Amino acid sequence: MRISVGIAVSILVALSIGVSTFIVHTLWWTTARDNSRMLAAEINTQIANTVRIEVGATLSSAEAAWAAVRTIFVQNVIATRQADKREFVFLSQLQAQPNISWIFFGWPDGNFFASHRLGDGGLEMVEIDRNIRDRQLRTDQYIFIPGDIQFEERKFRETEYDPRDHAWFNNFMSLNSSGWIEARDLPGSEKTVYAYAGPIDVNRGRQGVLAVAIETDRLSRFLATLHPGEFGAAYILDADGKVIAVPDAMADETTPARMGEGELYEAAMISGERLLGDPAKNPAGGATTRVVIDGVPYAVALTSLGFYGWRVATVIPESAFLSGIDKTLINLLYILIGVVVFATGLAIWLVRRVVANPLARIAEDLNKIERFDVERISRRPSKLSELANLSAATASMAAGLSAFRKYVPTDLVRMLVAEGIKTQPGGDMKQISVLFCDVTGFTGLSEKLGPGIVQLMEPFFTAASAAIARHDGTIDKFMGDAVMAFWGAPRQDKNHAENACRAALDLVKTVDAAGIKDSQGIPLRLRIGVNSGEALVGNIGSEQRLNYTAIGDVVNVASRLEGANKVYGTLILIGPETRREAGDSVIVRELDTLTVFGRSEELVVYELIAMTEGYNPSRDWIEAYERGLTLYRAGQFENALSEFETADQIRGGDLASLAMADKMRELLASPPAEGWKPVTITEKS
Repeated sequence: MRISVGIAVSILVALSIGVSTFIVHTLWWTTARDNSRMLAAEINTQIANTVRIEVGATLSSAEAAWAAVRTIFVQNVIATRQADKREFVFLSQLQAQPNISWIFFGWPDGNFFASHRLGDGGLEMVEIDRNIRDRQLRTDQYIFIPGDIQFEERKFRETEYDPRDHAWFNNFMSLNSSGWIEARDLPGSEKTVYAYAGPIDVNRGRQGVLAVAIETDRLSRFLATLHPGEFGAAYILDADGKVIAVPDAMADETTPARMGEGELYEAAMISGERLLGDPAKNPAGGATTRVVIDGVPYAVALTSLGFYGWRVATVIPESAFLSGIDKTLINLLYILIGVVVFATGLAIWLVRRVVANPLARIAEDLNKIERFDVERISRRPSKLSELANLSAATASMAAGLSAFRKYVPTDLVRMLVAEGIKTQPGGDMKQISVLFCDVTGFTGLSEKLGPGIVQLMEPFFTAASAAIARHDGTIDKFMGDAVMAFWGAPRQDKNHAENACRAALDLVKTVDAAGIKDSQGIPLRLRIGVNSGEALVGNIGSEQRLNYTAIGDVVNVASRLEGANKVYGTLILIGPETRREAGDSVIVRELDTLTVFGRSEELVVYELIAMTEGYNPSRDWIEAYERGLTLYRAGQFENALSEFETADQIRGGDLASLAMADKMRELLASPPAEGWKPVTITEKS
């Protein structure tokens, strides 16, 4: 027995009376929860701003210390190798700037000097000099006393440290600017520090590299003063999501921050790995997540600090905000459960079984029809007559479309629908790139194989379609052995020329890899022409029959370029506009100047060799060919012949070079008349 949608809706209305109370309380809980989360977000904003200010002040103090010491050196107040005065300057900066941990200097001869803060109680001077005990590491330790410092002890030990082996020295020794850089494994320390470094020039002579560094343990001490919520904590993560600073009031240069303690740290670490560990998903700005550890949920908010990709992560247990709300809700739920449980259960069962599930299945069928995946659609039974009729109509529509699926370019239809292009005659002028591709010797094959040519060409069309689709191209039509495709319509593509070139190279590679051969076992060889420019693109035809295609000079030239490959023995020729728009993304050689059939204007054509990225082979043969082309155009045929032969030899066989060499011999044998132009006239392809 079937019932109508009206009866089903009536039942739902009756049930809604009991459910409405539950919905009201649910909305109240949602509002309370959102308000709590807004409070958490406000706390996170305040913490993030506080940390950002502290980090900014720390960075500014390091940059200010670097600028002060640099001025002293550059103004020649002291020389960089005046040890006693240099020590005084470095010590005074460490005392004046409590946020900085290191000041160090490296010389081109490998000498090194540094002042290093040892917590709040002292500091040390570190020096490596070729004149001091054969480059041993000398360490002088001092302690702070009221108003002064006092020498404690001096130590010597063997070291292999050389500033010239480290990026902080090498990067800035060759630059004329300063900046921030990570520095690792400073003498006597295994920590990673963040140094503001730059070269020091005195009297136009480069003395070395000066750097002022901070350690994140100082930031850990600062984080210990922050208290997000009642039980929260703040952490600093690097660009890869690794925790580099934790709340620790005892952390300093001598006492490393205690990493890995507590569930708050674990929540910060997990959120860093989840949100920042994958570069493809790394959020540019802020992000929030929810981490559950041993059944306890934590709200974690990450905010950018604007330095080295650092983020501040505030971790707050959700119970700090929601515990009171949860208790109230539990009491309310106990009351509501007894009233509405039966009505809710019945409504859910009825809606799912009678309405939701059948509608969902019909929606799946309609989605399959949209994708032209119509073979697996059949009628679905339903208790509701309207749904049963709808399913029957859907199945009938699928059966009707199934017969035409392979005749319709489904990808093109999807794009046309997505772009909102109406199914009526009309078009627009658009900048596009057009590709023509055909198979060498197809005419002879068709005569020889007859109907068997269809079986031979099917793998070729499959491979061509896949290569074009991989690079977002639109297949226009198959014409015998030829394929026409274009880029830039119906979906806009600012890189249409580059994508067309990638598709052309991919098409050759794909067909070669597929190993498609004729009946004699000879691999199929392609000829491809690519041209870019403005064309009329749209629905061309009549109200009864439309073809979404491109027409215009750019299309004709692409077809002629494909045919011109026969003259030079090349695989892919591209027009000058394609060359210009693809720019540095492609490796080409300028092949010749042509006049193609049906077009009086001369055309400089290029052979597409490869895409720039990952191309390592020598380009000497290209340069030799282009030198020969220049000499040919200048009328120096004998010299041009030599360059073309050189290009052929370097490449180990180059049909285009051989063709041009033959042309030079003809010109040498029969010199051209006055007014001759270095232009090749091609026949209709």
